[in-house]
Amino acid sequence: MDRKIFSLSQVAKSIQKTLADRYGSAYWVKAEMNKLNHYSHSGHCYPDLVEKRDGKVIAEMRSILWKSDFQGINQRFLEILNEPLKDGVAVLMLVNISFDPIYGMSLRILDIDPSFSLGELAREKQESIARLQKERIFDANKRLKFPVLPKRLAIISVETSKGYADFLKIIDNNPYNYKFEYKLFPALLQGDKAVQSIIEQLYTISSLTEEFDAVAIIRGGGGDIGLSCYNNYDLAKEIAIFPLPVLTGIGHSTNETVSEMVAFKNAITPSELADLLIQRFHEFAVPVLNAEEYLKTRIGEYIKDRKTEVDQATRQFQLASGNLIGIETSRLSTFENSVHLLVNQHLRTESKALESLEKQVRLLSPENVLKRGFSLSYQNGELIKSKHQIDTSVPLVTKLHDGEVKSTINI
Repeated sequence: MDRKIFSLSQVAKSIQKTLADRYGSAYWVKAEMNKLNHYSHSGHCYPDLVEKRDGKVIAEMRSILWKSDFQGINQRFLEILNEPLKDGVAVLMLVNISFDPIYGMSLRILDIDPSFSLGELAREKQESIARLQKERIFDANKRLKFPVLPKRLAIISVETSKGYADFLKIIDNNPYNYKFEYKLFPALLQGDKAVQSIIEQLYTISSLTEEFDAVAIIRGGGGDIGLSCYNNYDLAKEIAIFPLPVLTGIGHSTNETVSEMVAFKNAITPSELADLLIQRFHEFAVPVLNAEEYLKTRIGEYIKDRKTEVDQATRQFQLASGNLIGIETSRLSTFENSVHLLVNQHLRTESKALESLEKQVRLLSPENVLKRGFSLSYQNGELIKSKHQIDTSVPLVTKLHDGEVKSTINI
């Protein structure tokens, strides 16, 4: 059996001719510029183009963007989007489809419409906002209670980021000497991988919520394309439902991203965010310092007023006590004189009574009684009060007022 054999170059040329005949015109094609592949030494670009569905690549193709075309396209991107043409951008391109026997099929990019890229960013942004609002979580992070003093910060940024350096410079060198504690959780801050990188760090911080008061997402400045990842629904959702207040300072002044919208507080720049935190401390410290000064002043005035009152009370007490002592001294002197008079009168009365009693006692003394004709009889030195006491064998001694008489008893 005869076989018709073609050389590789014949096959390549046939494909080249077929494609040239079929795709002779230029076409508008939309795709994602996965990687720009710009070579600075030549000025040419060799972008890798992809189409994704549900996060999976369903088509991929290489392309060519010559230096002369790139310069004009890039300039229009700078004017319209405020950013150069870069990786991860959804683009609408005017292309020629070509096939080279050596390099294969590629798309030669003739032009790119910056307005389409801007529109894709806006579309994704609105879709994310609508979905978050429908799920009723758009304002969830804003409803959290913000600490009085947000002292402990978990920072998601890049260590080499200028925005991060500016942020630290302000909070570390604030003129009020407020002290912040912070820890860096490094993450990619732009491009396709930024979304997953930031979400992973949020997951890490969520297991350490007791150690922090708030989370700050910080990056340097950039245009709308570089910030497109912050319109991503998944990232915005994680920020919205995060258990700590999330603060953003991602460095731009227009077109607020969805992540910034759902965050507890958004600052235009990292420097502004640092100023907001310092102001929070200041709002707490100033009233405290004012209260301290007020208390110092009022306490001094109070002590002075009380001292005056004490001095006045002391003088009044001294005057009143002096008067009272004088009155009481006079009363005491009068009382003392009265007591002396009463005592003397009582002593005289009692003395007369005593003299009268003494006279009566003298009249009743044994001597005076004997003088009146009475006598006392004794036996053995004992007074005889009854005849039954008499002993006939013992002499009876009778005592008279002027002597004694001894008698013999005969019964």
